[in-house]
Amino acid sequence: MSQRPWPEQAFNFGFFFFAYYGFIGIFSPYASLFFAHRGMTAPQIGVLMSLMQVMRIFGPNLWGWVADHTRRRVGVLRLTALAATVVFSGMFFGQTFAQFFLVMVAINTFTSAQGPLSEALMLSAMRGDLTYYGRLRLWGSIGFIAAVTIGGELLDWRGVELVPWMAWVMLALVLLAALRMRESAPAEPGHAVPSVLAILRQRDVLAFFASCFLMIAAHASLYVFLSLYLAQIGYSKTMIGLLWSLGVVAEIGFFYYQAPLFRRFGVRMLLLASLAIAVVRFLIIGLEAQSLGWLLLAQVLHAATFGTHHSASVMRMQRWFSGPLQASGQALYISISYGLGGTVGGLLMSLCWDRFGAAAVFIAAALMALLGLAAAVLSFRWQPAGR
Repeated sequence: MSQRPWPEQAFNFGFFFFAYYGFIGIFSPYASLFFAHRGMTAPQIGVLMSLMQVMRIFGPNLWGWVADHTRRRVGVLRLTALAATVVFSGMFFGQTFAQFFLVMVAINTFTSAQGPLSEALMLSAMRGDLTYYGRLRLWGSIGFIAAVTIGGELLDWRGVELVPWMAWVMLALVLLAALRMRESAPAEPGHAVPSVLAILRQRDVLAFFASCFLMIAAHASLYVFLSLYLAQIGYSKTMIGLLWSLGVVAEIGFFYYQAPLFRRFGVRMLLLASLAIAVVRFLIIGLEAQSLGWLLLAQVLHAATFGTHHSASVMRMQRWFSGPLQASGQALYISISYGLGGTVGGLLMSLCWDRFGAAAVFIAAALMALLGLAAAVLSFRWQPAGR
């Protein structure tokens, strides 16, 4: 029988995701405009913005270990939310690159913990039944698109000096949501719990994380270069914004209806399908972006390349990182995929753009997704029988 998280806790999770991804929806696209307004050069802005990815390599593992070791996941979530809200005040007073650099390191050290910790808490509350996972997680997508849309309108009205104020308000809501959270004790395993290092030495686990690394590295082509590429082709800023919104709307649709899809097709088929579809999507963008029809299709496929892949990956990890290892597993997933994968992918795509041109970036992304598909196939093939 399906066990839905109790209503208040379900609301808390949805509220948290809305606020956390709303913060990202304000800060990620608009912080560069604020830094430029404060006099930072393009290379300096590039370094400052890269810290959002770089700190995802280190922060989640630190806080995930603390949360699992102390068994106080809610306490750690509240601590990081409070600290992020406090240190963010440095944004209001920063004037030099060194000052902004220190503030960005501090902010992202704390915010990098919040995604994996909140998901670990939700997975523990669900006791392995992920029927409602998508319908709670979609509030993050709603928060992101609402923040991007409303934030853009407010900035047009009041100017980029409003960026830190809007971001701080979203962090305050993250803190409020964290204060409403209640601890969901992980289910006690019926066997000895292996160490994280012991799990990571298993070849099926290594192949799985290699696949995640390659998939998110491929998506760096979108997050770093898609808007610039489309503007170069001749699309207006309004159309570019609508195309991004279409991708997020498609993602929301998948999260809402994912439960029957997973029941019918299973984690293995959907995970492999998401990687195969990613190959097609990146090829469409690289070869057919001049056609609005093909581009619309590519953005709708975001439902598979992000929504399906993320949910299937979270479900796949439950084979190895459940119960008392929940936070550590989620932290590793964020660090290896979004931290390392996003950082390395962005660097490689930058080199590709400079040497081979814009379209080649997305051909390279398709190749990365194809390698990720091969790694995922090996992960399932190497999975020991009966586990």
